[in-house]
Amino acid sequence: MFSNYLIGLREGLEASLVVCILIAYLVKTDRRDALKPIWAGIAVALALALGFGCALEFGSQELTFQAQEALGGSLSILAVGLVTWMVFWMRRTARHLKSELHGRLDAALAMGTGALVATAFLAVGREGLETALFVWASVHAASDGTPRPLLGVALGLLTAVLLGWLFYRGALRINLAKFFTWTGGMLVVVAAGVLAYGFHDLQEADFLPGLTDKAFDISGTIPPDSWYGTLLKGILNFQPDPTTLQVTVWLLYLIPTLALFLAPTRTTAPTPVRDKA
Repeated sequence: MFSNYLIGLREGLEASLVVCILIAYLVKTDRRDALKPIWAGIAVALALALGFGCALEFGSQELTFQAQEALGGSLSILAVGLVTWMVFWMRRTARHLKSELHGRLDAALAMGTGALVATAFLAVGREGLETALFVWASVHAASDGTPRPLLGVALGLLTAVLLGWLFYRGALRINLAKFFTWTGGMLVVVAAGVLAYGFHDLQEADFLPGLTDKAFDISGTIPPDSWYGTLLKGILNFQPDPTTLQVTVWLLYLIPTLALFLAPTRTTAPTPVRDKA
């Protein structure tokens, strides 16, 4: 449940901050007339993300077991790729997010209502689609037959909305660079579990070999139906009897990705401009 809460919080807060920055800029520049197109674009983006999530969930139920596992594994790998790109992108641009959005909004204001709707839609829609895909993959991986994974996502999204509102009201000051670095690192750990589970799905679909080749089996020590087994599965997508391929994929993704993500960023000094003789 915690991993799904983290996903909802992290992804939801990105979207909330984008909305707050857009709205606050229009209010401060006395362009309240542009708020309706912005809200329209946000509403369309949210509807698209919700529809995409519903299509993934209900569409997959009509497939055979093998097709469901193949789809689940493929989308899990795609979701991990998108989330990995997103956490690195946000780590790099968190400090400049506000100025970047302001620039886009200025250009949209000059172009008219349609451009405002498109700007809000693109700014929020990308986050919404990524969130829907990764939430679906994570819930699919951590599913234990209870609504706890979805409850965790819902609580995370509600927390993100609250934090975004407090941020907009000026009641909360967030160091975005540090926040996205810490949550991004935790999200990489969650993504490693989703990726390993995605490869397991492909093994169950007979797309990849090695389903019976277990790396280890500690089900007797950590029963999957125990409270601590459920807790480990909910936080880390832990599986007490993973295949050798799952463990290999988990290690090959987690170690280099986390090392690169947590490595200190280098800032290059500007090149001095020489006067022409």
